[in-house]
Amino acid sequence: MTERIVIIGAGQAAVQAIATLRAEGFAGSLTVVGDEAFPPYQRPPLSKAYLSGAMDRERLFLKPDAFYAEAKCELILGVAATAIDRTARFVALADGRSLAYDKLLIATGSRVREIRVPGAKLPGVHYLRTIADVDALRPAFKTSKSIAIVGGGYIGLEVAAVARKYDLTVTVFEALDRVMARAVSPILSDFYERVHREAGVEFKLNTGVEAFEGGGKLEAVRAGGKSHPFDLALVGIGIMPNPGLAEAAGLSCQDGIIVDRFCATSDPAVFAAGDCTRHHGRDGNEIRLECVQNAIDQAKHAALAMVGKPTPYSEVPWFWSDQYDLKLQIAGLIQPGDVQVLRGDPAARKFAVFHLRDGVVAAVEAVNAAPEYIVGRKLIGEGARVAPERLADTAIPMKNIS
Repeated sequence: MTERIVIIGAGQAAVQAIATLRAEGFAGSLTVVGDEAFPPYQRPPLSKAYLSGAMDRERLFLKPDAFYAEAKCELILGVAATAIDRTARFVALADGRSLAYDKLLIATGSRVREIRVPGAKLPGVHYLRTIADVDALRPAFKTSKSIAIVGGGYIGLEVAAVARKYDLTVTVFEALDRVMARAVSPILSDFYERVHREAGVEFKLNTGVEAFEGGGKLEAVRAGGKSHPFDLALVGIGIMPNPGLAEAAGLSCQDGIIVDRFCATSDPAVFAAGDCTRHHGRDGNEIRLECVQNAIDQAKHAALAMVGKPTPYSEVPWFWSDQYDLKLQIAGLIQPGDVQVLRGDPAARKFAVFHLRDGVVAAVEAVNAAPEYIVGRKLIGEGARVAPERLADTAIPMKNIS
């Protein structure tokens, strides 16, 4: 009897799982279910190149149609999975169909965190997570004069950079005292705030948005007790995992679907990968990662386990962000108690910050500094100990640091 694998979620993890399963010799039935009308596509360019118009929609798609045909993978798009029956081993779909499985991969990703204030549903208030979101936002860039960006994280600042290219007046409202506070060190926060201010972006830090105002459409944002006129708003206050199907099916979940080092859930026939999961990080602590790297690597490990070749997942996490002419690349996870070592000069728009934990290289933040990022990621993977003065000395090429 042919073995059947079903993948719920048509994103980065699904594509990697398909590729790994077939490369490792899986010859059974393979089906991917996605609730969007599009085949799997890249999300990172949405807030950068696709929003700015520098990338066509076709270039977003991760693989051509021929990839799925050659992999003998059935794509069921524009149809949501509504339930998982783990006893009978089938997935129920919104259109009434049901898909039997022998093994199941849940890769349902994440969704935007919605802001809950008066006026949040007014026309003119946007989010950015999908192709459809950008397709709705991009025309508004051409007809608006000002944009309020709620949230000074990656998405908010990437959109701010694009909005300035459209010559919009841009104001970022951030509830915390610095930008990208949850993702980067204070050195990076100060640098990016300065760069954006020099580009004409205004910041309202320590300022939460209290309401969106307008008679039928957005006209103003109330924040800090004042009303600020705007004709467009982008809310970027984070994302939330999508463990709903798993929870309803009785799988162990806590701020995500709990998986082991082989990406298996509490049901040995069910695996999970990507933003929707919670797993043990390299330091043993439970974490949930929202990044392409985690989706790709977890999907690879889940696929290996599915074909009887379990390999523990212990990859170094990495992230990136493009803003103006700056490429930020991060490897590892920073912590407040890290010893920070600056290499290079932020004023030159090319530098890196290394994070040492108990003398070991634990993370690196690199701005327009590919060698620092590449070597730093290798050092993190090796658990290398490097003297701070060597890391700081730009006269020593990164390739010679070990």
